[in-house]
Amino acid sequence: MRTGRPAVTEEQAGTEEQAGRGSEPPAPRPGSAGEHALQKRFGTGERADRFYAEQTLSHVNSAMREFLARQEMFFLATADASGACDNTFRAGPPGFLRVLDERTLAYAEYRGNGVLASLGNIEENPRVGILLVDFFRDRVGLHVNGRARVVEDAAMRTAHPGLPVEEAPGRRTPVWVEIAVEEAYVHCGKYIPRLARVREDERDEETPGGTRRKGGDYFGVAAGRP
Repeated sequence: MRTGRPAVTEEQAGTEEQAGRGSEPPAPRPGSAGEHALQKRFGTGERADRFYAEQTLSHVNSAMREFLARQEMFFLATADASGACDNTFRAGPPGFLRVLDERTLAYAEYRGNGVLASLGNIEENPRVGILLVDFFRDRVGLHVNGRARVVEDAAMRTAHPGLPVEEAPGRRTPVWVEIAVEEAYVHCGKYIPRLARVREDERDEETPGGTRRKGGDYFGVAAGRP
């Protein structure tokens, strides 16, 4: 879901119906024209309106902030200026996707394969979609959509002096991604599987193909596997 206007605040959610009866015309519905067309086609408009009104915010509330503080991974969707999409995975210690305030999140962009696909997309098109899923405790997810920008590490630390410093090789932070929250809403747990954590001493360092757990040529592309 991508709103055509900022999602409702908690105050607006409680007064929107009354405001609609005033002299001003009601605000446009959240969501895209495509969403609305399919809601009409499949008869889900009433359900969608309830979700928009009851579950969609333009910031992260206290329960969402608590949820964010204990998450160790998320999925990040970006697109370039032409709309070509990419989806990637980010992970770190609990709370590595940091809440700077109720309308601003940030995460450190650790060293990767050097392609910089997500950062490149953000440079062209700042819109991002983040999905966090708790597979282990509550089996629920949180969507956060907004606009991102790439910030140099020194500039970020000047603005936010309390940010942690990573000492481990490969986790030193050249840049951060800062997200201005436009929309936050729950992801239903109905189809989220419950997973169990593996103890550190049970983790395999080698994959079945003999490559390191980091990945390497797991799918045999460099080796020319048919």
